[in-house]
Amino acid sequence: MVKNIDPELKKIGNYLKLDENTIFTIPEYQRAYSWGIDNCDKLWQDITEFADSDSKDSYFFGTIIINCQKEDEELALIDGQQRTTTFLLLLKAMLIRINAALNEPNKDEESEGLYRGLQERRRRIMGILYKAETEDITDTPKLEQDREICNKVSILDNQSINELYKLELKTILKAVNYEEIENNVIKIPYKQKDNKYTNFFRNFKYFYEKISNLKERQLNKIAKIFTDSCEVIVIKSWQVEQAITMFNSLNADGLPLYDSDIIAAILYKNATTQNKKDEFKNGWEDFLKQIGELKTAKIATIDSILLQQMYCERAKRREIITETDSVNVTTPGVRRYFTEINKDLLNEPVELCSNMTRLAKIWNKVSDYPIIQVLSKFNENSKLFLASYFSRFDENEVSEDRIKVICQCMLRLFTILELVDTGYSSTKFKTFLFREDVDLVDADVSEEKIKSDFDQHIMKNWNKDVLTEEIMAYDRNSLVYLNEYLFAENNNIKFNLGAKYDIEHIMPDSGKNLQEIRKDADIASEEEFNGIVNKIGNKIVLEAKINRSIGNEWFRTKVSTRLEDKTGYVDSTFPIAQHLVSKYKNANKPYWKKDDINQATEEAKDRILEFIFGK
Repeated sequence: MVKNIDPELKKIGNYLKLDENTIFTIPEYQRAYSWGIDNCDKLWQDITEFADSDSKDSYFFGTIIINCQKEDEELALIDGQQRTTTFLLLLKAMLIRINAALNEPNKDEESEGLYRGLQERRRRIMGILYKAETEDITDTPKLEQDREICNKVSILDNQSINELYKLELKTILKAVNYEEIENNVIKIPYKQKDNKYTNFFRNFKYFYEKISNLKERQLNKIAKIFTDSCEVIVIKSWQVEQAITMFNSLNADGLPLYDSDIIAAILYKNATTQNKKDEFKNGWEDFLKQIGELKTAKIATIDSILLQQMYCERAKRREIITETDSVNVTTPGVRRYFTEINKDLLNEPVELCSNMTRLAKIWNKVSDYPIIQVLSKFNENSKLFLASYFSRFDENEVSEDRIKVICQCMLRLFTILELVDTGYSSTKFKTFLFREDVDLVDADVSEEKIKSDFDQHIMKNWNKDVLTEEIMAYDRNSLVYLNEYLFAENNNIKFNLGAKYDIEHIMPDSGKNLQEIRKDADIASEEEFNGIVNKIGNKIVLEAKINRSIGNEWFRTKVSTRLEDKTGYVDSTFPIAQHLVSKYKNANKPYWKKDDINQATEEAKDRILEFIFGK
């Protein structure tokens, strides 16, 4: 008999606490673990801000969809594998820090109470991660007993064919301390610094470092809140097709009520009460039209514009500056802000709608500016502070030259964020930007003053040597767009991303001619190739049509004239592709070698450092 769908609201600690013979599984068809520092940073912000709020309510972390298999002993994660894996890494980081705290001497009566609390947290977490019974867990960490418990069971079995590092989570969970984990996890050859580690360890390390900065009382509070006050809805199904259908439905438009749904209803009600229904209705239709264009271009949604508007209002009202002139980075939810904290804003429905429409129109106008196109490749939080700055203007007052200074300030700071391990929530980013937001929203504060603030902040907190290492080791894509933009700026070349473009590897990273191409490039081994092929000097922006036409051709083919019905760099409008054509057009058989990549990376590094720090 087929069982019915079984939804249940569960505390995270109870969700993760499995019966002895039960295990989470990640099915073969699932993607690899892909959460990065940004995701973990957001999760950490949510937990710590909820803890700081001292709310008596619970905090909701979404829906988990499980397909129950093998007499309910295997819980296949259809939706929720990224969160579940990250929850386990966070708990492991908490456990290691709690163990360290319990090994410290107990000093007074107040410490004794905290000590007992930490012992409870230790038992709770070990019971979750290792299904250990309370009586088997010692009050204080004991190396051999703990090691036996850590090696006893597995809570999650990763069966995904897309996951290259299936055993990495088990390696982390089985170790008894940070040093053992760091020694035993996988190190990826030819990668530098944290890039040599998998996402599993990088995320674990992020949490471990955050938690290491907590005082014992904070640690005890956050650990308890995470397991006992944070919740998920667990939906169990006993048919995989049914589970996948639910997943698709829950991720389609219209399932939960978004903040915008609630706020729009209140605005409409208030406008009707004020006999401004038609005026509001017309304004809201205009707003939705603007949002439709922004959503199609993947720039903004109603909810993101509402969030930006909240940031504007909080900055205008100086709500982020405390009485002691410090910065309060705790951010309320959008719904709570408009419906509880500042309900007066909803009492002016036409004005609020007009302000949001004006902001949406400005975003539609600036979205084609190269500086905005490049900035959009970095952290999304930049839009929150740009929105505050945009609130100074009417749509017809905005021009590329007018906003360029502030946009470049943002791009400089978020370039640093892309390079360093510190998350957005640190004082070097979030706290600084929150304080600066008060000036950004104020039309009486000059752009020169704001630029000076950014200059001083960057010079005070970072130096060229550290960022040089990070740029030279960088192997992702955001800086490729920045490099293209800066090359165009420095050479007075027109630059626009357009609609369809790709990241092109000048020396291909795959293909049938790879062995010969490596040999021509003076690259001795596959490991050396893997360490150099994704450097910023080997990547450019290229029109999608051209990139897919040339595929994995030889460099000399890419920079030559057209071959039959194919196109090449010669047809590109992007600056660096044009530069390569010009540089090699007279060469008989041009090669793109290891030294060329290293030189191009050096040039990109110099370009980016000059942009960040000035000449």
